[in-house]
Amino acid sequence: MKETRDGHRPSSKTSSVSSVPLILDLEDFKGDFSFDALFGNLVNEHLPSFLEEDRDEGQDSLTTGNLRGTQGSSVPLFPKVDAVLDLFKDSCKELVDLRHRIDGRLFNLKREVSNQDAQHRQTLSELEKGVDGLFDSFARLDTRISSVGQTAAKIGDHLQSADSQRETASQTIELIKYLMEFNSSPGDLMELSPLFSDDSRVAEAASIAQKLRSFAEEDVVRHGGISVSSVMGTANASRGLEVAVSNLQEYCNELENRLLSRFDAASQKRELSTMGECAKILSQFNRGTSAMQHYVTTRPMFLDVEVMNADIRMVLGDQGLQAGPNNLARSLSQLYREITEIVRKEAATIMAVFPSPNDVMSILVQRVLEQRVSAILDKMLVKPSLVNLPPVEEGGLLLYLRVLAVAYEKTQELAKDLRAVGCGDLDVEGVTESLFSVHKDEYPEHEQASLHQLYQAKMEELRVEGQQQYDSTGTISRAKGASGPPSHQQISVTVVTEFVRWNEESISRCNLFSSQPATLAANVKLVFTCLLDQVSKYITDGLERARESLNEAASLRERFVIGASVSRRVAAAAASAAEAAAAAGESSFRSFMVAVQRCASSVAIVQQYFTNSIARLLLPVDGAHAASCEEMVTAMSRAEAAAFKGLQQCIETVMAEVERLLSSEQKLTDYRTPDDGMAPDHRPTNACTRVVAYLSRVLDSAFTALEGQNKQAFLTELGNRLHKGLVSHWLKFTFSASGGLRLKRDITEYGEFLRSFNAPTIDEKFELLSITANVFIVAPESLPTLFEGNPNIRKDALKFTQLRDDFKSAKIASKLNNLMANT
Repeated sequence: MKETRDGHRPSSKTSSVSSVPLILDLEDFKGDFSFDALFGNLVNEHLPSFLEEDRDEGQDSLTTGNLRGTQGSSVPLFPKVDAVLDLFKDSCKELVDLRHRIDGRLFNLKREVSNQDAQHRQTLSELEKGVDGLFDSFARLDTRISSVGQTAAKIGDHLQSADSQRETASQTIELIKYLMEFNSSPGDLMELSPLFSDDSRVAEAASIAQKLRSFAEEDVVRHGGISVSSVMGTANASRGLEVAVSNLQEYCNELENRLLSRFDAASQKRELSTMGECAKILSQFNRGTSAMQHYVTTRPMFLDVEVMNADIRMVLGDQGLQAGPNNLARSLSQLYREITEIVRKEAATIMAVFPSPNDVMSILVQRVLEQRVSAILDKMLVKPSLVNLPPVEEGGLLLYLRVLAVAYEKTQELAKDLRAVGCGDLDVEGVTESLFSVHKDEYPEHEQASLHQLYQAKMEELRVEGQQQYDSTGTISRAKGASGPPSHQQISVTVVTEFVRWNEESISRCNLFSSQPATLAANVKLVFTCLLDQVSKYITDGLERARESLNEAASLRERFVIGASVSRRVAAAAASAAEAAAAAGESSFRSFMVAVQRCASSVAIVQQYFTNSIARLLLPVDGAHAASCEEMVTAMSRAEAAAFKGLQQCIETVMAEVERLLSSEQKLTDYRTPDDGMAPDHRPTNACTRVVAYLSRVLDSAFTALEGQNKQAFLTELGNRLHKGLVSHWLKFTFSASGGLRLKRDITEYGEFLRSFNAPTIDEKFELLSITANVFIVAPESLPTLFEGNPNIRKDALKFTQLRDDFKSAKIASKLNNLMANT
């Protein structure tokens, strides 16, 4: 805002009367414009008097408690209002003027900008036309430069071609001169240029000779249609370059032999530079193959027969294969280390001498494997016949397989070492595999035959041990009536573990020899099937032998069964024999239970071995794992069938002894004691005590041997048979009331023992049997009530009721007529 010339702003009165002074200016709206500041600058000079008056009036109002304005005073509340209104009006007018001025200036600026923009567009259009013309000029210039460059390149190519043709023509002329020398007369090499006889220019002579030979042979084949070999044998020059070919071949052979002789002389003196020079020149003859082959062939390890003999002595020694696979492995490793070291030394020489060392190393390593290593393997590995197997005493097939595994593993390690030393492009692993191809073709059959041989040898060993045991105890056995060698040789978990150990060793060889997962799975399945057959046959035969003992015991029991009408002496002898038969039965029972336990342990070992070692190897082949599982179940099912039959015989053996004890120990008076008023005997009968003691003693082995469902099924079946046998036994007696009490005591004794079977059905049967025994105790008139209260015992109770000693005297039959009729 601008002030008047005297430095004060004009008052509102002056503004309203005179011309409007300049209150607002464009500068007020530039920069950080603030309406509050603009408004304050306009009205602040009118506000101080009002503010001071308002402050005084405020104090008076505070003392009087009223505002003057509210008391109807004539003094106006804002005396400067007119001045401020005038000021606002003037400001509005000036704002309108400023807007008009700004609009005018904006209009002028727009017009100027429009003119400048038109001029700028015109200038840009002219520039674009000029740039387009410039680009066209550059394009014409670039085309011209490209054309000139192509022309220059063509000229250069022609010059280079001309120079090359000139050089080639010069060389051709020179070669033609040399070729004419070779084509002059057959077999005459004496008139040749000094180049071909100068030892200092051998390399140049060899190069020229090779070119001449190539040219002459092509010409002969192209024009004469004659093979090179026929030309070489031609003595007379009929036409063309046949004479030159023959002479060149003769000269090349002579030159190559001369260089090989020089190479050998330098090799003996270890003059590597001379050897390298000769090898470089010889590389022009058949790519240096003759020099490479000659160098490898002349190595001492391939020429000296004593080296081969020393290798065999180092590996086999004096004992040969009988030294054992471990000793052979150490000897073979030592020999292979020496061979690797020799090849490493030769590699250093080859790298320094030959222009293509990798090719020489390929030839050298292949010769080492196919000659030196192969000779050792031929001595170590003599493949046995599957028809006439080597005897077990000499190691059998297992020795051959172990030696084969050692040789294969160590030779594979040698191949890796040779690969590290360097063997060029040679497939050293493939060459190594070819050394064992003859042995690996029939490897699975040899592995199966070896396992079968080991099994047969083990069975023979066990048979001999059994015979020796029989011979050592034969006198005692024959004194007891034994008629032959013992057939109860027990199953041994140690033997089954040995079977598994054989199989593990075979599987390790399968892993070694089988590189493909499918081949490995197939071999593993064959080997594992051998184990299943071995274990199945072994434990099945063992169970059958244990069953034979049970059969022998049963035969002894039947042999000493006697009738009722015999003398006391005969009866005593028969009783003694029966006790001996019972002892044999108890012994055979325990033996069979031990056999079953070891059978279960053996099966568990095989299953664990399959899970840990076999299953993962079969997974790569679809169906192999499932097929092996099925084979395992099938193989073990034969043993399960034998075990089931044996367990049935065990139950028969136990029941036969229980029946013998009951018949011999149970007295007629045990359950018919007189009711004479004396205190009844609450002890179990002697027969019950003997039977329970026998069962406790003999079934201890069953509790240990059987597990799970097998144990439960066996004990349940035995409990049912025992219940049936006791019921049949008691139906032979007559019972008094006190005898009925003693019968309940026997039933309780049996029931308490049978609770160890953990068979709820058996416990229930003996509980019902105890209730049934009440028919001997209750009064005759209470029997119907007993039957009606326990309907489950009605059938057995009716039978037992007829065994009461007062059944007829108390006319119990008439009391139970209705009940028996309903039954």
